Amino acid sequence: MKWQWKLGRFAGIDVYVHATFLLLIGWVGYSHWLEHQNWGEVLNGIFFILALFACVVLHEYGHALTARKYGIKTRDITLYPIGGVARLERMPEKPVEELWVALMGPAVNVLIAAGLLAYLVLSQSLVPLNELTVASGSFLERLITVNISLVLFNLIPAFPMDGGRVLRALLAMRMDYVRATQIAANIGQGMAFLLGFIGLFSNPFLLFIAFFVWIGASQEASMVQMKNSISGIPVTRAMLTDFKTLSPRDNLSQVVGLILAGSQHDFPVVDANGKVAGILDRDSFMLALTRHGQSAPVMEFVRRDLPEVDSYEMIEMALMRLQEAGSKTLPVTHGGQLVGLITAENITEYLMIRSALKTAGGFPQPVG
Repeated sequence: MKWQWKLGRFAGIDVYVHATFLLLIGWVGYSHWLEHQNWGEVLNGIFFILALFACVVLHEYGHALTARKYGIKTRDITLYPIGGVARLERMPEKPVEELWVALMGPAVNVLIAAGLLAYLVLSQSLVPLNELTVASGSFLERLITVNISLVLFNLIPAFPMDGGRVLRALLAMRMDYVRATQIAANIGQGMAFLLGFIGLFSNPFLLFIAFFVWIGASQEASMVQMKNSISGIPVTRAMLTDFKTLSPRDNLSQVVGLILAGSQHDFPVVDANGKVAGILDRDSFMLALTRHGQSAPVMEFVRRDLPEVDSYEMIEMALMRLQEAGSKTLPVTHGGQLVGLITAENITEYLMIRSALKTAGGFPQPVG
């Protein structure tokens, strides 16, 4: 079962809502019913939450469209009860680019708040702040308040919030990127500890935020350290060379036999000239087998849009292409001919072996 549904495609980016978002809508509706016993107030509360998350979507588009300016695509935007997530294919490589991408999200919320405030001032509709609550008061004025809150929350200097990336970008202008990331991650985890401590004596929700920040900071630091550790290593060191291939004439029954006979999950389809025609991944195979049976031809279910990795390229480039393509496996070619497969799992195993041999005083030798 898919736990998210597509809302639409805007500016070339798919927008999804996660199933857990319905829990938030239900909670808001239930809370308003308990307080007011009025369906009009319930609908008003739900409409406010939807307006708030429309602002969240615009926030994520601020990131996505700025990233597009630097040649970085956004796979999709997904709404969760705790906010939105724009999945960029990769993070900007230059600190100044990362700075602008990180800042443009909160900048959108500032513009929304400023626009609404200007409208209220011109229409003389402002009311005193003490008349506002989370669930009642001027609709637009409450929307201004939550947009300002989004700006302040997102600019907390801790991963995975925008403020953590702003801090890392500023530090990276003066020092090594890995060191900048580690410092920003340490500061983020320090803030997470502080939030958690405050949450113990006040708002338990702060404990959840603290956990979220702590994990985000740790993952960001680990990811950057891994990227740094694979810098300058050729793909041939980590690629899979013992694998099976399929022919464009094969059907799914051949794949059944290969999967049961070994541990390979994804299979390149190679034509008579040795050219890669696509890759049949396990998820597509299982879905095709369920719907069409063993007699269906494999070529109807292969992914043909996958990029190839040249054997002379570095692992970091291969890992970036794996992430951009959203694929578990990519073909490695030399002179147009298939010579191996590269997967994130193989890269991880190579790094583990490399680390173990380094500790023992040796290094893994090139393959072949």
